[in-house]
Amino acid sequence: MIKNKEADSFMEVKKDNKTAYTIYFEQSFENISEKIMELGSNTRKVCIVSDTNVSSLYRKEIEERLLPVCRKVVSYTFIAGEQHKNLETVKDIYRFLIEQKFDRKDLLIALGGGVTGDLTGFAAATYLRGIDFVQIPTTLLAQVDSSIGGKTGVDFDCYKNMVGAFHQPKMVYINISTLKTLSNEQFYCGMGEVLKHGLIKSSSYYEWIINHMTQICDRDPLVLMKMVKKSCDIKRLVVEKDPLEKGERALLNFGHTLGHSIEKLMNFQWLHGQCIALGYTIAAYISWKRNLLSDEEFFEIRDMNVGFELPISFSDLNAEEILAATKVDKKMENGTLKFILLNGIGNAFIDRTVTDEEILEAVNYFNADFRTEADE
Repeated sequence: MIKNKEADSFMEVKKDNKTAYTIYFEQSFENISEKIMELGSNTRKVCIVSDTNVSSLYRKEIEERLLPVCRKVVSYTFIAGEQHKNLETVKDIYRFLIEQKFDRKDLLIALGGGVTGDLTGFAAATYLRGIDFVQIPTTLLAQVDSSIGGKTGVDFDCYKNMVGAFHQPKMVYINISTLKTLSNEQFYCGMGEVLKHGLIKSSSYYEWIINHMTQICDRDPLVLMKMVKKSCDIKRLVVEKDPLEKGERALLNFGHTLGHSIEKLMNFQWLHGQCIALGYTIAAYISWKRNLLSDEEFFEIRDMNVGFELPISFSDLNAEEILAATKVDKKMENGTLKFILLNGIGNAFIDRTVTDEEILEAVNYFNADFRTEADE
């Protein structure tokens, strides 16, 4: 249930009819100390975890705001990049926390994008068998997706999010103004997840995104606030029904099966949201070929990627390699690939009958190298 207060400044995510945590929507960090105090911060040591990019932008301000209301505030900074989202970085965080004598009553804060949130959440889930943590997402992708729902984890070798745990944050504090500092690439990367929310659950929201494309690209703060809130609400509704992904929550993986395979084979040269956008466009192709999407719907999905600088093709990858990579994806169940398809925009469903041949055809439709060879 979303409560109205100060123009809908927060929403509560519930689990088993109990409040699990609150998501706050703000235009600055001005109220962060007040919100942290609600978690009993005066008796806690707090560790702010951020990467080298975000640390230089926001860490000092967060430290200064929290120092008066916390027992102690320390910071841990790791080198930015997906390649550092691994167990070695988690070990370094463990070591730092041990040296700082953190106990089960203390608190971690994930300040940054999806890598920082996933990494810090996993460290919190496993340090001393679990301590509390807070999400302060600073990228669009993290604000609308990875900071919500309690999924934490790290990559193992070249396998995306293969090691992880469900561990809900105690709070999510979203400062919309941080979106101003993102590069265009990082901002539009987040739009991959935003568009996904409309595609799987709300055709009206998807249409709203199309109608507000100019304002979104201009990063109009009021429009961004509405967009982030709506995406968070869609994810909230799904997660509340299925917190441990035993059923409907899998719909949020629309585009992820193929997207993760592409991301891995590209050695993470593309950002996560870019790969997911291409992945859901390929899934939309399969839906289209099964007559579940009209011509107009499929081409709109494809062309909306262009409008938000997201990819609609790739090169230097082999379709067979992409298919093989899906076979070791964590979404495999009993040797069967769990695929998310669309039966019209806004109506996603789980399908376990997608064949290798369908995947290869769909992948090659977006394979610039394959289409070039076919045209010769």
